[in-house]
Amino acid sequence: MTTKFADLISYFQTIAETHLSILHTSTEKHFYRLEIDEVLSGLSDINYPALILEAYSLSYSDNKSDNPLKTRSGAFILLDHVVDPNDFDTIHSNLDALEVIGDDIISKIRKDKRDSTIKIVKDFKLDSVEVSTVSNIVGNDWGLRFEYELTSPVPLDYDATKWLSSSE
Repeated sequence: MTTKFADLISYFQTIAETHLSILHTSTEKHFYRLEIDEVLSGLSDINYPALILEAYSLSYSDNKSDNPLKTRSGAFILLDHVVDPNDFDTIHSNLDALEVIGDDIISKIRKDKRDSTIKIVKDFKLDSVEVSTVSNIVGNDWGLRFEYELTSPVPLDYDATKWLSSSE
């Protein structure tokens, strides 16, 4: 199965469009494809709560076998805004609400993992999910960052037809 980052973007955008607490639309954006540094360094005109998908990194492993694996490590962020950065009751209440949304997203991924038509999350590993708090004191944004892994078999058979010359 060949999956692309575009498939992951589309999948998370659909989550943002259909979750009742996010409700991303083309006229009221709540879904962003950015790196966390861009958001926390002062992205303006963001709607809350926001679902932010980060790009993933890749690694390969083979465990000295004929079954190579590709692991995509990625993250999504759920972000909300607090008017008063010293209002810790509101900050903690917002973080609690974001955690519930995050649990909803994880449960949807788990459900979709069993759906043979949704290939992008087929290899989602629940035990890889780690959550941490993120904040931008200057912009009064607080949120949760969910890291995850998608590990899948990858065909790495050499194909001589893809090379100008071959030294076989």
